[in-house]
Amino acid sequence: MKTAAGIVLGVVCTIGVSAQSTGVSAGSSEVAEARAIFKQLIEINTTDSVGSVTKAAEAMRQRLLHGGFPAEDLKLLGPNDRKMNLVARYRGKAGSTLKPMLVICHLDVVEANRSDWTTDPFVFTEKDGYFYGRGAYDVKDGDAAAIEAFLRMKREGFVPSRDIILALTADEEGGASNGVGWLMKNHPEEMQAEFVINPDGGGMTTVNGKPYSLNVEATEKTYADYVLIATSPGGHSSEPMPGNAIYRLVAALAKVEKYQFPFEQNEVTRAQFAALAKLDGGRAGADRMAVLKTPPDPGALKRLNENPEIYPALHTTCVATMIQGGHAPNALPNKVQANVNCRILPGHTQEEVRQELARVIGDNEVKVAYKSDGGQVSDTAPNRTSAPPPPPLPAVFDPLKQVVGQMWPGLVIVPSMEFGATDSIYTMAAGIPSYGISGMGMDRDENRAHGKDERIKVSDFDAGCEFFYRYLKAVAK
Repeated sequence: MKTAAGIVLGVVCTIGVSAQSTGVSAGSSEVAEARAIFKQLIEINTTDSVGSVTKAAEAMRQRLLHGGFPAEDLKLLGPNDRKMNLVARYRGKAGSTLKPMLVICHLDVVEANRSDWTTDPFVFTEKDGYFYGRGAYDVKDGDAAAIEAFLRMKREGFVPSRDIILALTADEEGGASNGVGWLMKNHPEEMQAEFVINPDGGGMTTVNGKPYSLNVEATEKTYADYVLIATSPGGHSSEPMPGNAIYRLVAALAKVEKYQFPFEQNEVTRAQFAALAKLDGGRAGADRMAVLKTPPDPGALKRLNENPEIYPALHTTCVATMIQGGHAPNALPNKVQANVNCRILPGHTQEEVRQELARVIGDNEVKVAYKSDGGQVSDTAPNRTSAPPPPPLPAVFDPLKQVVGQMWPGLVIVPSMEFGATDSIYTMAAGIPSYGISGMGMDRDENRAHGKDERIKVSDFDAGCEFFYRYLKAVAK
């Protein structure tokens, strides 16, 4: 069927699609090479605080150089010595009139403390059928798959019908030097493309380790950080007084915790719920269909809202993530502040949500400010919303259906809304249709990205690399 977003969905799904249909041989040289690349990337610390994206970008540049790519097609570009991005160009047929395709995938990872993990987050560890390490699922698996696909196609002598540009970039997870944004602004000539594939969006959902659906990111929420700031005169702790900044901030955060942004659906989430309703069946499937009605069934909505994996598809979400304040254990606080992170449904601006938070808190003594990706705090937020879903380009989706049919016959392709945010916001803002496509799998009841003991199943990594190689080749044949 065709959704309102225009993405073609399968109508038949074989629940428990066999992983054997992927054609991946665990002992092949390609699998060994991909795993070696993955290990190398995991063990290069690319956090914003102390890591170096440049080191990872240079390591991948060296692999491509050794694989036969000319130096002039492998550029390190960036604003400083820690945040250099790799832009690699795989040249297509001479005289081709097709515009390039662009693959974007970030090299940076979120912070990780060794004391929080059962393994060292920056030591590639294989145990119990999983690969562990910071970035194992977000998204150094995608980086490794892209590099391996480039090397494999080059060895085969494959000449694509169009140039394939690969941008491995900095600061998607935070920081002042977002790579895709910086490249679009400072080197737009390197990023010109007909469409964008972003492995950081979409992906394979598995149930008990078996493929369940292949999700394509068709739209995404808008990311925003807000700073709640409470101040008070301070003084000696032996003389408590009304208006303590800590109590004011705690009261404000309690209101944010209890507040539920309104239920909403858009063309992508409606198509997503309709497709997943058929797969889920039973009460879960019936509830998904029931909230598609106008008005939605209140009982079904209540049950779905209780599922933390479904709730973000139905509401803008805001949650406290950091808190700091006070200056001495025996003094009243002068200033206390907390970071509230929001993921905003398409159609709403960052400033709109800032004002809603202020209204919910209802305390003029608690300031609600906006914090940019670069850390600048301002009284107002941008009036930016998510870009509308891109059209379903045949050049993107015909090869996708072909490869999915080869590797996982009967698997349904489902349009999805990214609950977080990806670098596609920059390419979509530039008018380039962008799609989140990946073959990396994760069970729907496990998401350790950004968390403790981030991991990916060995078999899912191997299959995901095979998928991306086949898909790139199919798109560019």
